[in-house]
Amino acid sequence: MHIAERTENGVTVLHPVGRIDSGSTGEFERVLMSAIGDEGTRIVVDMAQLAYISSAGLRSLLVAAKAARAKRGSIVLSTMAPNIREMFDVSGFSSLFQIHADAAAAVAAMGG
Repeated sequence: MHIAERTENGVTVLHPVGRIDSGSTGEFERVLMSAIGDEGTRIVVDMAQLAYISSAGLRSLLVAAKAARAKRGSIVLSTMAPNIREMFDVSGFSSLFQIHADAAAAVAAMGG
């Protein structure tokens, strides 16, 4: 897995590529937590190039979202393939995150 990162209008956009599974979840969580940084951080995780996310990857997202909220920030998600969206729906995570059709819509929704 590789994670590209860019900033757009004050919003950090992370682009994980490949699979978030037991071998890559630690790195994914480390990148998320380091992106949280200061108060009010806004993060979009653009899943356009994500092929798979395990339950451990979902847990990493939840941990990071709680940490971001504690610092008055937020994490939103975008561009999910049908298999990724199904994983979120089945696990109930769809109700825990704002999910947008693409990264541009997610950034705009965050005021960026």
